Amino acid sequence: MRRFVAIVVAVSLVYVCGTPGAPGAGTARSSAAPTVVVAPTIRVAHPEQSAPVPIGWKLSDLPTFPPAPLPEPVVLPPAQSATYLGRIPTTQRVAFLTIDDGFVKTAEAPKLIAAAHIPLTLFLTSDAIRENPAYFAPMRANGAVIEAHTITHPELRGRSYAFQKNEICGSADRIGTFYGRRPVLFRPPFGDKDATTLRVVKDCGMRAAIFWRETVNEGKVRYQEGDAVQPGDIILMHFRPTFVKDFLGALRAIHRAGLTPALLEDYFTTP
Repeated sequence: MRRFVAIVVAVSLVYVCGTPGAPGAGTARSSAAPTVVVAPTIRVAHPEQSAPVPIGWKLSDLPTFPPAPLPEPVVLPPAQSATYLGRIPTTQRVAFLTIDDGFVKTAEAPKLIAAAHIPLTLFLTSDAIRENPAYFAPMRANGAVIEAHTITHPELRGRSYAFQKNEICGSADRIGTFYGRRPVLFRPPFGDKDATTLRVVKDCGMRAAIFWRETVNEGKVRYQEGDAVQPGDIILMHFRPTFVKDFLGALRAIHRAGLTPALLEDYFTTP
């Protein structure tokens, strides 16, 4: 009896285009029908062969840290405006890693955050979330907390109360809708703010506005003071194509300073 081996071939229709309104989107669409590429795909029955493989990093690249100590929260005084902080006033051997924006969504960012097992805070622009809220869900499941960073990432300083309230309250409201938790912290785009900004943050129900002491880009850490991360420092990086280099650079800087990452939100309390 003859045996026949069936090879299952799936036909994929691939259509590539830019996402309207998203950074890096392609040129304007033509009125002509899109080009359709038909390509055979052989289904491989070996799950281990199709498992995600880290690109640009390996587990041994990640420094290890001791557990963060029990937090000593900062009691914010009652005031009409929010407190603005670039460093948490603590002597504990901790630092705080924060990541901004969210427009650039690399495949490696969720994997690297999951592998690192550290707490961190994401200050996300709500327009960057809107197209793909699910992208950030695995990060939340692995220790990240999402806070507000405006709707459209404008310059706030010098703008009217109404404009700033729309951007600040609006972003907090949308993030609350996306993830079921309304932000309690806010970071102004570019770190620029004025007295109106801090009053709006307070009026929008958030506890503090957050600045930074170190920035990371292309894997290099730049310090505002000295040449090492200090206890209580807040570190800024972004969701960029260089995410792997930046994330590893930030963690190594924290590790070299003998500090451990802690969760920013744990250090805030109401009066």
